[in-house]
Amino acid sequence: MTNEHVAATLQSIKTYAEQHHVPIMEDQGIEFLLQLLRDQKPATLLEIGSAIGFSAIKAAEALPDCQIDTIERDDERYDKAVEFIGKAGLKQQIRIFHADALEFNVDELNHSYDAIFIDAAKGQYDRFFEKYGPLLAVGGILYCDNMKMHGMAEQDLTEVPRRKRTMIRNIKQFKEKMMGHPDFDTELLEAGDGIMVCKKKNIV
Repeated sequence: MTNEHVAATLQSIKTYAEQHHVPIMEDQGIEFLLQLLRDQKPATLLEIGSAIGFSAIKAAEALPDCQIDTIERDDERYDKAVEFIGKAGLKQQIRIFHADALEFNVDELNHSYDAIFIDAAKGQYDRFFEKYGPLLAVGGILYCDNMKMHGMAEQDLTEVPRRKRTMIRNIKQFKEKMMGHPDFDTELLEAGDGIMVCKKKNIV
């Protein structure tokens, strides 16, 4: 891997995302997340929702010693992520799995991760947490993006477009659950579209 390869690949991803309307993390949000990860220094990271590989490649660049596993359901996005990860020269550092994360056999993954990043179907965060939370090491950190959902998660449900209400209700309920979870120290940070950071306590 060279920095030039990674930089060129990231630019290609941004161009592709814009042309094909693929949502990738906003610059402010991704830079803030990367700073949190640099401070944490995880040796292993699991990402739920690869899309086309942008955040996994950015994380690999920021954390060259971190092994990253990432899961993507969509066929086309998975293929592009594989292509971009290859172009960036990061196949040794990033393992990508083609699967629906809610149906995926977790036995294919590590038994434990220092960090888990959820950035997939927004209305399913609680189900992802219930399935993958047990893989988070003690002292490990769960990161959840898009907790504000462009401000909608801070509105009364009656003000949210009807077709988005179930998703927003689920996000609100998940946020409340994690804020009050006895096994986690949780805070909601304002960066980007809202990043929730949940640190697993050492419960004796």
